[in-house]
Amino acid sequence: LSAISLLFDAVHVVAAAVQELNRSQSVGATPLSCKSSKIWEHGTSLMNYLRMVELEGLTGHIEFNSKGQRSNYILRIMQNSREGLRQIGQWHSEQGLSMERKLPSVNMTDTLFNTTLTITTILENPYVMLRHNHHELEGNERYEGFCVDMLKELADILKFKYRIRLVGDGVYGVPGANGTWTGMVGELISRKADLAVAGLTITAEREKVIDFSKPFMTLGISIMYRVHLGRRPGYFSFLDPFSPGVWLFMLLAYLAVSCVLFLVARLTPYEWYNPDPCPRGRCSMLINQYSLGNSFWFPVGGFMQQGSAIAPRALSTRCVSGVWWAFTLIIISSYTANLAAFLTVQRMEVPIESVDDLADQTAIEYGTMHGGSTMTFFQNSRYQTYQRMWNFMHSKQPSVFVKSTEEGIARVLNSNYAYLLESTMNEYYRQRNCNLTQIGGLLDTKGYGIGMPVGSVYRDEFDLAILKLQEDNRLEILKRKWWDGGRCPKEGDHRAKGLGMENIGGIFVVLVCGLLAAILIAVLEFAWMLRRTPRTQSACEEMLRELQGILLCRDSLQLRRRQGAGGPRPRPLSLEDRRSRAAAVSLSNGKLCAGTGLSVAVSEPLPHRLATEAAMVARGCSHVRICPECRRFQGLRARPSPDPSEDSVEWDKTTNSSEPE
Repeated sequence: LSAISLLFDAVHVVAAAVQELNRSQSVGATPLSCKSSKIWEHGTSLMNYLRMVELEGLTGHIEFNSKGQRSNYILRIMQNSREGLRQIGQWHSEQGLSMERKLPSVNMTDTLFNTTLTITTILENPYVMLRHNHHELEGNERYEGFCVDMLKELADILKFKYRIRLVGDGVYGVPGANGTWTGMVGELISRKADLAVAGLTITAEREKVIDFSKPFMTLGISIMYRVHLGRRPGYFSFLDPFSPGVWLFMLLAYLAVSCVLFLVARLTPYEWYNPDPCPRGRCSMLINQYSLGNSFWFPVGGFMQQGSAIAPRALSTRCVSGVWWAFTLIIISSYTANLAAFLTVQRMEVPIESVDDLADQTAIEYGTMHGGSTMTFFQNSRYQTYQRMWNFMHSKQPSVFVKSTEEGIARVLNSNYAYLLESTMNEYYRQRNCNLTQIGGLLDTKGYGIGMPVGSVYRDEFDLAILKLQEDNRLEILKRKWWDGGRCPKEGDHRAKGLGMENIGGIFVVLVCGLLAAILIAVLEFAWMLRRTPRTQSACEEMLRELQGILLCRDSLQLRRRQGAGGPRPRPLSLEDRRSRAAAVSLSNGKLCAGTGLSVAVSEPLPHRLATEAAMVARGCSHVRICPECRRFQGLRARPSPDPSEDSVEWDKTTNSSEPE
């Protein structure tokens, strides 16, 4: 209308200028050629008369300045309302803008006031879903979801009514071979619907045939795949930080170090020492603390970082101990560093980690929803990787395209299949199914918008309303309402959690087995001692008697053995006897030579004491030997004792009696 008015006024201005020119001179038509440099002789005069024209036209006052530009004019600002067009202000070329009334706010617009709009949508979690009791409801009450709540918010702002109707063919919309569109886009083109409110992606191809509002959600294409978890933590998961091969080599290393330590300690002369040297240079027997049992116990104490009462004396044994301690330091540190991760984290094994890995293999099938924007993205992409993926999907038989997101997720869970879908949908389903995961990042960036027919008069109102919802954080609140609440933990939640018995229960099993083994060995040792000791009662009675004494804190059976079974309680040992027992124990570093029954008293004369020690050597005590300076007693020989009940040995001295004792 404004263009026609301007054209009408322009014709009147030209006519007025020609009339004024014709009054001063005769104006005639002269044939001219575009190739000729000759101009119309009255052209300059006509331009001057045009600048002098001044009249009132349909568009207001008409006047031109010296440059031929219109000046001193007014533009009226009109508003379309239910009563028709009404002026709300004006704009003067010299004075500027002048408003007669304020612009109405968005929630008071009259464009959509009391208007009923037809909304086309598609069932897609969590955007539009049917209520569980939708059979009992009617109209819009049958539906729920993010888009349904957003429609309620928009209707409250713009004061309109709406009627939700599902799309007939159940697709979003793709162009056909004859130029027609399917799905919600097709219904907007054919004016069967006023709005399309769903997870409808804004694309350039759709923008050519329909209009979109500002995006109400930003997203991208992602890859959904099923979770491949390794072995879940079990009772013996504390063994997981090391592989079975490492545990085996650690056992072999322990055995090798124990054997080498025993061999080196026997070879070096500096590990043989006198535990109770004679005063004034008098010599006695030499012992070696690295017996076979001690050689196997010393590495255990170092490995468990508890130490041992055995201290290496020679440089060779210290070298073996040093390298073993360094070995255990690295092993224990590595084990401790990895133990927490293996007890608290279930490792996920994923054969693909990015879209490039997916494109470079053929063992895992992948596809998209048929007729969706993701399918169009790969179809029109010029990126080499995405072109290769489209060729694979398009030529794969049976088809890798699915009809709905639910079908794609079911195919992911039940087969070796990766599903390409929007990141918001991926996040929603991953929150509700812990067997799903996202591979890599986003392939692109795009948004969801409200679709409407081309040239819709409601576009500006919906743009302003969506911006208002974003500024008020209403859209973020709605997203949290429909996305959160799944039973799966968030991927970014790394808070420490308590360990249960399923994580460390195996160490309790090891502890109980060790205690039971110790009790069994103690019983076997007790039975072995009873076999070598004369007794009047059975083994079971002896064991019960010993257990009764333990519970009542009585003296041990070994202390009563010398008085006979059932005899009176022996008197306490004298100070001299205790010294004799202490000397006997110290000679073998806590273990007296088995079966000798000999004890060495410190207060005994030296010849008798050395003779007793020589008897210990003769009876097989491999960790006791006579020092080289005492070889003058090599002539000592054993003579049977007249009393067979006494465990003693008498010796004949064959050396020179004149030698000092």
